[in-house]
Amino acid sequence: MNSVSFNGIFTGLTQKEIPELQKKYGKNAFQSGESGNLLRLTWGIISEPMFIILLVACALYFILGESREGFLMLAAMIFVSAISFYQETKSSNALAALREFTEPKVMVIREGKETEIFSIDLLPGDIMYLSEGSRIPADAIIMQANDFTINESIITGESLPVNKSSNTKDTKLFQGTTINSGWCYARVTAIGNDTTLGKLGKSITTINTSKTLLQKQVSTFVKRMATFSMMAFLLIWFINYRQTGSLAESLLVGLVLAMSVIPEEIPVAFSSFMALGAFHMAKLGIITRQPATIENLGAVSVICLDKTGTITQNKMAVKLIYDYKSDKLLDVQQLTKNETPVLHFARLASEQMPFDAMEKAIIDAYQESNDGDADSVFSISHEYPLEGYPPMMTHVHGHADIKTVAGKGAPERIIKVCRLDENSIAKIRKIVIDMACQGYRVLGVCSALSANNDFPQSQDDFNWQFEGLLALYDPPKTQVHAELKKWYKAGIKIKLITGDYAETAINISEQVGLREFKKNKTGEEIQHYSEVEIKEVAASTNLFSRMFPDAKLKIIEALKANGEIVAMMGDGVNDAPALKSSHIGIAGGSKGADIAREASDLILTDDNLDKITEAIYQGRKIFNNLKKAVRYIISIHTPIILTAALPVILGWKFPNIFTPIHVIFLEIIMGPTCSIFYEREPADKDIMTLPPRERSQTMFTWNELLVSLIQGAIIAIGVLSIYYYFMNLGYEINYVRTIVFITLIFSNIFLTFVNRSFRETINNTLKYKNNLAPWILIISVIFLWSILSIPFIKDVFYLSKISTQHFILAMVVGFTTTAWFELYKLIKKKKKAPSI
Repeated sequence: MNSVSFNGIFTGLTQKEIPELQKKYGKNAFQSGESGNLLRLTWGIISEPMFIILLVACALYFILGESREGFLMLAAMIFVSAISFYQETKSSNALAALREFTEPKVMVIREGKETEIFSIDLLPGDIMYLSEGSRIPADAIIMQANDFTINESIITGESLPVNKSSNTKDTKLFQGTTINSGWCYARVTAIGNDTTLGKLGKSITTINTSKTLLQKQVSTFVKRMATFSMMAFLLIWFINYRQTGSLAESLLVGLVLAMSVIPEEIPVAFSSFMALGAFHMAKLGIITRQPATIENLGAVSVICLDKTGTITQNKMAVKLIYDYKSDKLLDVQQLTKNETPVLHFARLASEQMPFDAMEKAIIDAYQESNDGDADSVFSISHEYPLEGYPPMMTHVHGHADIKTVAGKGAPERIIKVCRLDENSIAKIRKIVIDMACQGYRVLGVCSALSANNDFPQSQDDFNWQFEGLLALYDPPKTQVHAELKKWYKAGIKIKLITGDYAETAINISEQVGLREFKKNKTGEEIQHYSEVEIKEVAASTNLFSRMFPDAKLKIIEALKANGEIVAMMGDGVNDAPALKSSHIGIAGGSKGADIAREASDLILTDDNLDKITEAIYQGRKIFNNLKKAVRYIISIHTPIILTAALPVILGWKFPNIFTPIHVIFLEIIMGPTCSIFYEREPADKDIMTLPPRERSQTMFTWNELLVSLIQGAIIAIGVLSIYYYFMNLGYEINYVRTIVFITLIFSNIFLTFVNRSFRETINNTLKYKNNLAPWILIISVIFLWSILSIPFIKDVFYLSKISTQHFILAMVVGFTTTAWFELYKLIKKKKKAPSI
């Protein structure tokens, strides 16, 4: 592999080498050795309780010699399995597409040209360019580096950064470690399972991600219903066996009830809503790493924001320079060449190829004041990386006996290392505060001379001379004020957590509309508070200044301890711990550091805050639509259960009106209706004016569950009434069954549209745009026509032709047993009572 050319310039891999290497090494991804998706999906379908019940029913039909029904049940099994397979495949495809959105990219050199590729496509021999905040995507060896330190805790457990360069003994880089500072060119030596992390990964492949709260609630609900179905099955089987003495027929009757009880649509609805919702959001530029993140979006009660790059444009520019030696405050726009050494030393203290917005601004200002000449100042011989609190960094220049040393950093750190007298310190601090009050970010600049190569261990120990201050301005984004207003309207609290001075943060807070911003706390104060005090401060304070990573993390943890659902947005390396700790970490996709993006749950492709508003809106909509689907399932299951159970228990003339065929086809109607129709429903118009839901509560309040059960009970009363009425008039069983079955189908259709909203009446919901609405009606009409008009289908369902008057009666009963809810919503709306 020709990774480096003979003249020392990196050329990387050639297009001719790539296909052979891809064939030999494959993708840069960990292969767990688990069985294929198709096998897992098939096992998941056949191990479901509903499939097992269908299998038993099918076997009983063949045992009883009713082969037609047996083959029909077999067809029903295949059809139900196909629906499950389709839903699971659709969800899997959505997740696969989502992974493409979130796949990290890396800059490589191929054939001497820089090009960006997905990290999964890296090959041994590739030359990567890596910079601060990046996660190293493969094992590699350093070819060239500058100010380069690595956090290798994921491999070694050691949290302190490690200095590495091409000149040190240790030039190895490991996949999964993160770059703490600087940049490097590195040649890939191993990918996928062959990396050190990949080899370690083989021992941890059995670790499972814990379920979310909502997943646990759904799972618990389904398990309870499955247990109830087993008890109901045994009860109905026993009662029916006592009445008929037929074991097989009694088992079939019991299975009918068991089918009607198990809400197998709920897990399918949950997984498809989350996966498809995440995919739709990704197309809007809101990328969720895990679909379950959506569960928390609708419950967000606090949004914490970093300042730089989050609410500001991250387009810094040097505006003012304070020259300490001449005691002048200079406007950069009017600066003449070599008028002040402050900008010169600030440039010397910056990286040659900067990635930080402030350093880029310093270079731009230096170039403008020096006729575009910037690179000639560089002859770096030693450096001290950005470290400490407050932070500072130092570069040593020159190779002669006398070397120039330049440092820059937080003004209080620079003042301290320069050892100024009290009067000078007071004067400089006043200037710093004046600059900060104008919304500027302030840097201190210092210089020193070194007469030998025996540099001090700490950069603080040079004989520093204070040079002056730089005031940089990063204006707020234009849409921030409007977005914060929307969040407040949605009942969401907002916290600004920044490393800037309080005065700078207050100025920006006033511009963007942050509430109660004048009361603020600093990171140093947070460090001295007890856990109880931090919780109180986190609740009562909206502005936190001079914050560092540990302090940010403590605020996030305190808010969580207070019961808040916390979203944190940041894009820097120092935001990563807080992003990881929050319920929803949000990072920018275009300007944020790789480590910030990888620590986050949500990535915004264009870094604009309106995407957060859209994400919360989508999260609330998806959760509300899922609730609609599940409440619909509960409501429509109730009459099926009661119609299958009560006639048996009460000893009616026709105790078993339904066979497994009828229940399974009712399930087929319900499954797609809730999973597909409700997933595409628009949100209620007031969804962003309601307070966030409480994440700790169950999916439904008792009031909501009660209303759904009442809906189902009223439908059951209507169905059982028409059942009892026609049975006692002397009609034969097939005629009664036809009317009961049609009544349930009409109830299902009307309930679907009634439950489109639990607040808005049908006058408003008819205006909702859902392209599946007409199809639901068309398919339902075709199905009704088929079971009543096609002889074969009529016989399969044990139905008979009924009169037009009775058909209309079934439709009227289906309508009246569901339409009452519209009146209920209207009354509740007029009373302005709490929504259900």
